[in-house]
Amino acid sequence: MPTIHLPERCGVMLLPDCTLFPHGGLPLFIFEPRYRKMLGDALEGDCFFAVARLIEDEGPPARCTAAVGTIGLVRASREQEDGTSQLLLHGVMRVRFTEWFDDRDYPYASIEPVVSFFAPENQSAGAMKTLRGAVEDAIRPLPEEVQSGVFALLDRAEDPALMTDIVCQQFIHEPDLRQRLLEMESVGERISVICEYLRKASAAAEG
Repeated sequence: MPTIHLPERCGVMLLPDCTLFPHGGLPLFIFEPRYRKMLGDALEGDCFFAVARLIEDEGPPARCTAAVGTIGLVRASREQEDGTSQLLLHGVMRVRFTEWFDDRDYPYASIEPVVSFFAPENQSAGAMKTLRGAVEDAIRPLPEEVQSGVFALLDRAEDPALMTDIVCQQFIHEPDLRQRLLEMESVGERISVICEYLRKASAAAEG
């Protein structure tokens, strides 16, 4: 999303066992007063806030959250009569939380983009073919209409990084592995891990 200007600081929603990938969608129910305030500030500003995985129950955000999360854009938000809100957050980019501030009623941090890379570039088409093949093998037992929907998603991917994020958002369900993949800057490493995960999942389903 080259035309989107990311803020240098943003509100952060801390969620246990939740990892949002770029280009993925996350439906949220906002009910805590601090996050209602965060959402209000976001909607009055640039409509951005980030999601970070909570890894400890108590403590300051710098200690109890993962270092890398995803900044998202509020795509739709509906406030209820009781002040709670239903919304859809669209993942935009991996970010690293570099400093946390305590001058807000909600978690608030400075962020820096985490840029993915694939090397060597001339092998990107082959890597995408390998990943698509692993997905095809994994979903072969599913109904044809489900497979068609998955292929339509994969067809949207113009590069290996986008394809890995689509696959991670849809097919990787283990919280620790999702976070590990989010933090991987090497797309090639992601593809290797994803393919191995899908292979084992397929083998377990067959056996």
